[in-house]
Amino acid sequence: MPAPVLPEKDALEETTAPVRLERDALGELSVPAGAYYGIHSLRAARNFPVSGLPVHPALLRALALVKQAAAAANVHAGLLDPETAAAIGRAAAEVAAGKWLDQFIVDALQGGAGTSTNMNMNEVLANRAIEILGGNKGDYRLVHPINHVNLSQSTNDVYPTALKVAAIRLVLALSEELARLQGALQAREAEFAGVLKLGRTELQDAVPVTLGQECGAWAEAVARDRWRLYKVEERLRQVNLGGTAVGTGLNARKKYIFRVVEELRTLTGLGLARAENMIDATQNADVFVEVSGLVKAAAVNLAKIAGDLRLLSSGPAGGLGEINLPAVQAGSSIMPGKINPVITEMVTQVSFQVICSDQAVTLAAASGQLELNAFLPLVAHNLLSGLEMLANAVAIFNRRCIAGITANEENCRRWLRQSRCEATALVPYIGYEQAGRLVEAAAGKNRDIREAALAAGLFTAEELAAVFAPAELTRPGIAGSRRLKHRLPTL
Repeated sequence: MPAPVLPEKDALEETTAPVRLERDALGELSVPAGAYYGIHSLRAARNFPVSGLPVHPALLRALALVKQAAAAANVHAGLLDPETAAAIGRAAAEVAAGKWLDQFIVDALQGGAGTSTNMNMNEVLANRAIEILGGNKGDYRLVHPINHVNLSQSTNDVYPTALKVAAIRLVLALSEELARLQGALQAREAEFAGVLKLGRTELQDAVPVTLGQECGAWAEAVARDRWRLYKVEERLRQVNLGGTAVGTGLNARKKYIFRVVEELRTLTGLGLARAENMIDATQNADVFVEVSGLVKAAAVNLAKIAGDLRLLSSGPAGGLGEINLPAVQAGSSIMPGKINPVITEMVTQVSFQVICSDQAVTLAAASGQLELNAFLPLVAHNLLSGLEMLANAVAIFNRRCIAGITANEENCRRWLRQSRCEATALVPYIGYEQAGRLVEAAAGKNRDIREAALAAGLFTAEELAAVFAPAELTRPGIAGSRRLKHRLPTL
């Protein structure tokens, strides 16, 4: 949902729609009467109409839970009356459930370390709480955005905390999707265990492998990504909520500080803990770089797998054509019958975007100064968007591509025989140079390596069958050595 580009003050005041007048330290503005946002949100929306991208919904939902926890902790500390806190909590729960997200009008890329998003949340929750208590929006005598909703808080502790909560949830979601992808690849590994094919290095003929072994290698790479992301979630659990402006906890009572993380832990169901050094957790954003780096690593592996699948499925007549990808849509507006590997292309593009997003997270985290990082909105946008995009891409990749792969065994056999790569398995018996001459002879007479070896009288048919058995060619050791031990030179 794009953030709306709002008109300037004079254009807004010319409208006939009902408005309410709000005031801040800079003066007065007319706010649409039905809006839950207020003057601070409106100013920010006018200051940052840059990308048209909204603040990520996962961050907004997490921030609403932070506000709900703060309201409960303020009651516990004797700072907020239960009725007001209950109204704030109900409003926050609604936002956390996905309501009123259209009232968050500030662009994702904003100055102020997230203050505009925090104020947008404060105003939305205040006005919704006022409504719950039977008042009119904008009557901040009932519930005030700062004095009540933002009580005992600063943007500098609630925003990074919300970002960590949102990131944990998306990291876990991505990890689950990667687990499903790993399982699907392992199923293809078992299914194609007996499909012998040509292995390639530097896009040149190498030695035999099975299609199942290729799928197993992909599954192993995904398994590493899954485990790394699952473990890095622990690094996000240390939050600075209660640290207020710089991590010292100024203007927050100790009863609040010791209670608020406990309330948030209950609301989220996550193993959150108050950071041991709140100043460190307020000013340093390296944990987000660590997470982003592992998301990038997953994107790198996904791009590699997608590229391999495109190569193996190329053709179908003029390429490798060793596997068939599911046909999901027509591929050309001019070439009848053409089917393109669009799912793998989508995965590749998403992977590249995530890799680029990691650079933005890195630069933003490195640019923090002294007690605060002003560029957390850039971190939030790129990290959360990258996590969500990659999880979506993996789910589609699994469902609409990996699950439907079939093997073209005829092409696998044909390329294997034509490559004459099986000559490598004969080297222990006849030496590298004689094997090389055998390859030349086979190529000169358009024979495969088995035919050439028989014609040269180097092996019997039974010996070649022992050497070229798929299980012998694709496991450690010298192929056929148990049957042809007498043919091996002794040291």
